[in-house]
Amino acid sequence: MKKILFVCIENSNRSQMAEAFAKIHSKGKVEAYSSGSRPSGIINPKAIAAMQELGYDLTTHKSKSLDEIPQIIYDYAVTMGCGDECPLVKTKYREDWKLDDPKNLDPKEFNKVRDEIELRVEKLINDICE
Repeated sequence: MKKILFVCIENSNRSQMAEAFAKIHSKGKVEAYSSGSRPSGIINPKAIAAMQELGYDLTTHKSKSLDEIPQIIYDYAVTMGCGDECPLVKTKYREDWKLDDPKNLDPKEFNKVRDEIELRVEKLINDICE
């Protein structure tokens, strides 16, 4: 089973939604994880609401640091627009998704970022699980 790690700064929006979409769309083909370089300790209520619209309960997630995730070699690590703040993790493949941090966006704009994340996660899963 492929192991994917999604990393952003606070682990409260982008990486959390990416982890959720990987769980939703992989149908058990991947193990998804997320973490932050400076985790906020909370999941943004906007992210919870945005995912609730799609029937996913993000309240079951926890904002985590890189020290709190399994210390393994991931098959794929995706950094999510955090630039130099995203630390290097042990991974076979790495990709950076230039995504704006949606935390201060209104719900409509927030959902555009959510939907972009979903599309990218679906493509990633299709690409690595063929």
